[in-house]
Amino acid sequence: MIAGKTINRYVFREMLAPFGLCILFFSLLFLMAEMIRVVNWIVNYDVSFGSICAAILFAVPNLLTFVLPMSVMTAVLLTVLRLSTDNEIMALKSCGLSIYQLLPPALLFGSIGALATMALTLFVAPWGKGSLENLAYRVAASNVSIGLRERIFNDRFENLILFVNQIDHRQQTIEDIFIEDKRNPEAVVTVVAPRGRILANREKLRLQLQLFDGTIYQTNVAERTSNAIYFHTYHLNIDVGDMIGGVEKPSFRHRDALNLKELQERIDIFPENHPNRNKARMSLHSRFAIPAACIVLALLALPLGIQARATEPFPSMLLALFFFLLYYLLLSAGYTFGERGHIPAAASMWLPNAVLSIVGAYFMIQTAREKSLVISVVMRLLSSLTTSGFRPDR
Repeated sequence: MIAGKTINRYVFREMLAPFGLCILFFSLLFLMAEMIRVVNWIVNYDVSFGSICAAILFAVPNLLTFVLPMSVMTAVLLTVLRLSTDNEIMALKSCGLSIYQLLPPALLFGSIGALATMALTLFVAPWGKGSLENLAYRVAASNVSIGLRERIFNDRFENLILFVNQIDHRQQTIEDIFIEDKRNPEAVVTVVAPRGRILANREKLRLQLQLFDGTIYQTNVAERTSNAIYFHTYHLNIDVGDMIGGVEKPSFRHRDALNLKELQERIDIFPENHPNRNKARMSLHSRFAIPAACIVLALLALPLGIQARATEPFPSMLLALFFFLLYYLLLSAGYTFGERGHIPAAASMWLPNAVLSIVGAYFMIQTAREKSLVISVVMRLLSSLTTSGFRPDR
């Protein structure tokens, strides 16, 4: 009993260092992917550095809900791989102890990760999502005319190309305007005007251009007709929210920004089988299913690490990556089928956990019986083929 507790504490402590490194590595990896959008905001939309930092801060909790399960699985795998390659697993067996002795620290580590992830999904991530929505709206509302640039053919507006030769931001006037409007698929409208004004509607995130003494050229390709209209005053409305990524006034907040009580109220708003009701139900179940994945992935990583050979740890790591990707593939498929109402919301979110739990339990039983995993043999064969390479026939 004392030896078992000592082993449990030892294995648990060994998981802490790789867990911290995995969180740091995966977080930086995901943040690097976000840097492309950040640079776009800074360069194209003049968003302040403070707003960018706030947006990253608000996005981190949602990012961590996916990083934590990945880090738990990787930490368990790397720890058991080290024990296996250092022959400590062999020493454990030689002392008459079962490999089931490694289950308590792995499951405890996964449970702590699940509790941390649940704190994120229930409290911190909804706060971050709601704060990010509010920040995006404030930035867009304070920079409604943000898409206008002098002497540049601006195509960031949907189905609209805009050219302005000169802009006076203080007087909100523009000169020498050229606009090609393709929002009507039946006809292409080209507007040319010598001068105009910028009218910003910050409440609706709408930019209105008031043009004077210009000409509208209308071309209908299907009917092969064209005509010109001279105008004294012409108004063109542009939705800025669509340009910056679908930003809207957050009066009806996204389901991921709601707490549990608000989410349940959102579910009760819509009738049965309504798409929004299914989406809200899926959001509710995902806040418990994703944290539970920490335990499932820890259980799965344990036999994969034990089965690794001292000279060939790569197949086990490749298998772990495969099953981790399989989990999120099943989760994405669950989102798709759940939103369409093909399967119940609960099943769509919990099915990946159920599938990998069965796989992990089977692997653990096979490993305890000293039987090699068939899939592991296949992966070792593929690994040997890829490392040795193929020689072309001569």
